[in-house]
Amino acid sequence: MSKIKTSFFCQNCGTQYAKWQGQCNACKEWNTIVEELIQKEEKKAWKPTSETTKASKPLKIKEIDATAELRLNTEDGELNRVLGGGIVPGSMILLGGEPGIGKSTLLLQISLQLPYKTLYVSGEESQKQIKMRAERINPNSDSCYILTETKTQNIFRQIQEIEPEIVIIDSIQTLHTDYIESTAGSISQIRECTAELIKFAKETNVPILLIGHITKDGTIAGPKILEHMVDTVLQFEGDRNHVYRILRALKNRFGSTAELGIYEMQGSGLREVSNPSEILISHREEELSGTAIASTLEGMRPLMIEIQALVSTAVYGTPQRSTTGYNAKRLNMILAVLEKRAGFRLGTKDVFLNVTGGISVDDPAIDLAVVGAILSSNEDIAIGKDVCFAGEVGLSGEIRPVNRVEQRIQEAEKLGFSTIYVSKYNKISLKNTAIKVVLVSKIEEIVGELFG
Repeated sequence: MSKIKTSFFCQNCGTQYAKWQGQCNACKEWNTIVEELIQKEEKKAWKPTSETTKASKPLKIKEIDATAELRLNTEDGELNRVLGGGIVPGSMILLGGEPGIGKSTLLLQISLQLPYKTLYVSGEESQKQIKMRAERINPNSDSCYILTETKTQNIFRQIQEIEPEIVIIDSIQTLHTDYIESTAGSISQIRECTAELIKFAKETNVPILLIGHITKDGTIAGPKILEHMVDTVLQFEGDRNHVYRILRALKNRFGSTAELGIYEMQGSGLREVSNPSEILISHREEELSGTAIASTLEGMRPLMIEIQALVSTAVYGTPQRSTTGYNAKRLNMILAVLEKRAGFRLGTKDVFLNVTGGISVDDPAIDLAVVGAILSSNEDIAIGKDVCFAGEVGLSGEIRPVNRVEQRIQEAEKLGFSTIYVSKYNKISLKNTAIKVVLVSKIEEIVGELFG
């Protein structure tokens, strides 16, 4: 057995120190540095067979086989989109999110509907508890195996017996290995267990999906190196008080990080929302002032979102500026432009802005809809339900062009809108469209079109 060594790790950021100190130099947190035993043996938990042990040789880049590797279809359109087309064999995928947001439900649901032999390893629930959830989601799965275990040596022993095509770990913070003497969830345990799983995944070409806990700051718990080691980091977001969940990629070696997946939490599991505009636009009978529809993009997917504004006389001396889902500094900029360029006296009024659906948008193309909603509330004149906007507002009051405007126009047309306002500086080659495209160049033109 090798000599026992100890080291000191910050439990907040993972920085290693030779001796104990009160404050971490990296993250400036106090009393987070603890001593951990590091005791490694020469052998590893995963023992590769003779078929998997192949010596790696250097190849010229033009000699490497460039044929695209077939991805594993998850039978989930939203997850496939976020991953870039499916699960890449031999990849490591880390899924993080708030407690109770639905991480375990999502991966259990995927494992029950996959046509591949799947091993679902849980260190947090018993087999009976998982069975109770599985009965609600899909009780007729024949290819999903459930294992409740936290020691990596026992997990690899079961993997060698079952030979699954996909492994799901719930969660990485509950695993521990005998070769590191520290508690489960500590820095060294997370790092060593992840290294063993990566070694197994790369040598056997079996993809592994990990669930990771997050800290109070919203970052994935454990050392930052955990996110560097895996191939893909997914974030599951949403409010536990609302039924909608958003899945986005923070890191993806095999696809774009700009894609977005939307789910609705139901009693029978998570339902894919193929048309997100259905949840982002409220269905109202009468037209109300202070609302405008914006055409935005999340990755390659166009979305129609509703912007709500409320402009009222300030009760206190200093007017309030409050936003939900929109940048507050950008709102102040737009209000200044409206006052300077269009002559609206909004400096003495409270302005509240809300993006419906509980999402946050940083696409500048929704500026025009924000202007429309604010002016609609200020004048108390409703904008038609079949009117939408796609344009960026500049400091001089000009309407600037936005990217992929044709895709936005086509999405608006598909959803039944009759008019869309865009910048006249956009180059549009679409012809014979059912939707009326109104080209504007200044804020004054928008005011004249809507309220003239």
